[in-house]
Amino acid sequence: MVHLVYCDNTGKKGEKVLDKILAGKKTMVIRGAAGRKIPHSRVFEEEDLYFMEKGSSEITAKAKVKHVENYVKLSEEEITKVLEANQHKLNLTEKQKIRWHKKCLCLIEFHKVEEISPLIFERQGNMDDWLILEKIDDVAAGTSIPYNYEKSRFS
Repeated sequence: MVHLVYCDNTGKKGEKVLDKILAGKKTMVIRGAAGRKIPHSRVFEEEDLYFMEKGSSEITAKAKVKHVENYVKLSEEEITKVLEANQHKLNLTEKQKIRWHKKCLCLIEFHKVEEISPLIFERQGNMDDWLILEKIDDVAAGTSIPYNYEKSRFS
């Protein structure tokens, strides 16, 4: 599977998530919620991650999954401990630390980051900030197919 990751683009220049990834200052992304939610338990080592900024129509970077950690039912103290232990990879702002202070966390470490020739993203109305796909062409203009959540369901 391949994963399309929307990166938050708020913040001053150089503080945006995709900027940090491309500069090598961020080597792990995080997703969290009160309960298990995509991509929890659905990302595996050596799968491809594709990155785009929220609000953009271009997929501009790619990386390989190096390591994944999934957590459920974390206590307040455990959440803080997990975030602190991985801060050197996550490079979260204070605001992001608050945002991702959730009981269920999925931490995805990546490597082999590369900028790619932009792929035009064909947005559909029902999409989350993390998509699980057979291939990136499934959401690229000219080759896209209707997105469904079949690959994302929990068993």
